[in-house]
Amino acid sequence: MRAIAIALVLLIVAGCGIPRYVPPPDTHIVRRGETLFSIAWRYNLDPSQVARWNQLGDGSLIHPGDVIRLSPPSGSVGQRSTSASRPQPKPLPSVPTEPPPPWGWPTNGRISVNFGGKPGTGTGILIDGKTGQAIVAAASGRVVYAGSGLIGYGQLIILKHNDTYLSAYGYNASLLVKEGESIKKGQRIATMGEGPERKARLHFEIRRNGKPVNPRQYLPAR
Repeated sequence: MRAIAIALVLLIVAGCGIPRYVPPPDTHIVRRGETLFSIAWRYNLDPSQVARWNQLGDGSLIHPGDVIRLSPPSGSVGQRSTSASRPQPKPLPSVPTEPPPPWGWPTNGRISVNFGGKPGTGTGILIDGKTGQAIVAAASGRVVYAGSGLIGYGQLIILKHNDTYLSAYGYNASLLVKEGESIKKGQRIATMGEGPERKARLHFEIRRNGKPVNPRQYLPAR
């Protein structure tokens, strides 16, 4: 009888149509461990723009449960999950494009998959090597992400070089740097792990204003 009573209660609750919170379109609810840069990376967006759309300053103060706008505001600013009232937005000035840094190769090895190719995410190049091989920073910058929360990249490091350019290093066996660290060009940041097809590979990616670009047009000839 007790089991029947519980089942009846569940049926009644299910039939009440208790509304669930549905986030607005073009938004993302922050999960534990996510950063502004990892969210922008997931949606191929410029993190500086995402920060501006949400009035986040440098974007460091986001928390699980916050609702992040993924498109420019029109008429009103996207609200954080705290539902704090905010004034009507002013037109956002354009972000000036900064020049690319002087790039170097992040590791030794043959390019086995070119930009846009498979297997892999298609947003970078795959460089073959040996497990444990040194991965170095392709340019000086700051670590804005170091972790394994982005599906398809394994253990990933993202470096910010300026407000225009980011680089990423995926499929690592180990990460040797932490978020917030300043990194010099050529500094060892990780060791190579296994990528697609269980081969020792580095996924290397360059993004300009949040959009993936072909790294080979920036890397020096060799």
